[in-house]
Amino acid sequence: MIRAVVFDVGECLVDETREYGTWADWLGVPRHTFAAMFGAVIAQGRDYRDVFQEFQPGFDLYEQREARAAAGQPEHFGEEDLYPDVRPALAQLRADGLWLGIAGNQTTRAGKILRELFTEDVDFIGTSDDWGASKPDVEFFRRVAEVVPFENSEILYVGDRVDNDLRPAVKAGMESALVRRGPWATIQWNTEEAEKLPTFRVESLAELSGNIIQFNGRGR
Repeated sequence: MIRAVVFDVGECLVDETREYGTWADWLGVPRHTFAAMFGAVIAQGRDYRDVFQEFQPGFDLYEQREARAAAGQPEHFGEEDLYPDVRPALAQLRADGLWLGIAGNQTTRAGKILRELFTEDVDFIGTSDDWGASKPDVEFFRRVAEVVPFENSEILYVGDRVDNDLRPAVKAGMESALVRRGPWATIQWNTEEAEKLPTFRVESLAELSGNIIQFNGRGR
């Protein structure tokens, strides 16, 4: 049975359109051009950070995040950046009696924002900066398993990426769900792995409750 649901952040809960637009502005690159390169890099199976290297060789994302903060332009997302189905889906899953968590590759600053946004919605929020481990590293999912009060097989990890989310979650013995939105899921959706690997494939987080109820019903 699935007893806990843990969500990725970017392009799962948070629409990162605005954030990546500000990175294009920071680099002095037209937003349309930045977005096109972003899609090309993902389609080639490369690390998304290579996008920045294409426009500025030697670009250090961590250093530039700090530079943006120092310039009064820190990374930021808020209620208006959440996908519309997030709040209703969390409320329904909570009503279903499931333990809920959020865990993604996020900075300490982003972790603070998440804790302010989801104070009463979830049981736990963890970030890669908190743990010193980033997806898809096995250590990240080991940390997830440590904080969830159930067996790995009872955890559903929800994300938008086959490579960073689903594949390592399944390797860690968890169930997985792929939500179709954002550049990664859009590009990866029709691949063989995206079709066969996840426990669920959903167009909206609103579909999770019914899928989980049906899944758990089969196990009785």
